Amino acid sequence: MKRILMMVLRNLVMVPYAWIRLCYRAAHVDKYSEEDMYSFLKWIDLHANRGGNVHIDVHGAENLPKKSGFMFFPNHQGLYDVLAIIEASPRPFAVVAKKEIANIPFLKQVFACMKAYMIDREDVRQAMQVIINVTKEVKKGRNYLIFAEGTRSKNGNRVGTFKGGSFKSATKAQCPIVPVALIDSFKPFDTNTIRPVTVQVHFLEPICYDEYKDMKTTEIAEIVQNRIQKVIDDNVPSA
Repeated sequence: MKRILMMVLRNLVMVPYAWIRLCYRAAHVDKYSEEDMYSFLKWIDLHANRGGNVHIDVHGAENLPKKSGFMFFPNHQGLYDVLAIIEASPRPFAVVAKKEIANIPFLKQVFACMKAYMIDREDVRQAMQVIINVTKEVKKGRNYLIFAEGTRSKNGNRVGTFKGGSFKSATKAQCPIVPVALIDSFKPFDTNTIRPVTVQVHFLEPICYDEYKDMKTTEIAEIVQNRIQKVIDDNVPSA
């Protein structure tokens, strides 16, 4: 990936220092508060984005719930998605990601620092345990991010089908659901270019438990998917 190489080269002086600190923190996550760890990840993220000619255009940060214990549900465009939301979100969050990306260098350390859960979609028992664990942590006040499409859409700014099962943790935790619309987030890492790129991150109005408590998870998924696609269509007419 040309852009990743550019990010490294343009931050060459700080890369060894940052990498050592990242690896140490990833191996000693319990030594740091969530706020301190998130601040550190944002510091690395900002340097990477500047070095890689990536600008994050944030909209709707005022929509984030005042109280922690909510869940982000963004569309899934590429490997860069989480990094875009880290810079955009002023609030710490953890991630539920598929196990296939668990060993990608850098992302592996970032996910460790976030105390992320890696889900095995082929192991129903393990997947259910992840849902239970996330539910408990959201109830305690942690924020989580889940990609309801399950995998990258690979269709640019067209949203894939959101899966109802992805919303089980939210319904069990009875927490606010925050749809997140990502635009052009596939361009930094999933295209072979190093031209400057702007990634838009739109935090939509949260859907509170009282609004969805009588809905099936498939109905919630459809609502979130449609709201995200509408925001994308409004900002990218050709999407």
